[in-house]
Amino acid sequence: MHRTLQPTGWASPRGYSNGVEAQGRMVFVAGQIGWNPVSCAFETDDFVGQADQALRNLVAVLREAGAGPEHVTRMTWYVTDRAAYAENTRAVGRVYRDAFGPHFPAMTLVIVAGLLEEEAKVEIEATAVV
Repeated sequence: MHRTLQPTGWASPRGYSNGVEAQGRMVFVAGQIGWNPVSCAFETDDFVGQADQALRNLVAVLREAGAGPEHVTRMTWYVTDRAAYAENTRAVGRVYRDAFGPHFPAMTLVIVAGLLEEEAKVEIEATAVV
């Protein structure tokens, strides 16, 4: 069971929730990057393409736990290029909705100097409650 937390009088967030209350079995998904999970190779250096692949990788891990995007309560994005994210918010929103539909968990986006895999432009981790 999940309940979105939206304090009275606050502006509605776009593309995320301010908070989520949940009860159930917890699933923790490690940071997923935008590479092919079989070959561990990047098929694109495009920011949106990597975000799309990272989200698809995250959904695949959720499936292993019998979970889906609707169970995600918290998500953290680590992005290496603020401008690339800002310039592509519509496209990122599109690939997000393709993977997660209309489900918007509590979300944080952090700009980082780099990720372990030097080619990675985005890494996404999540917590789900089933």
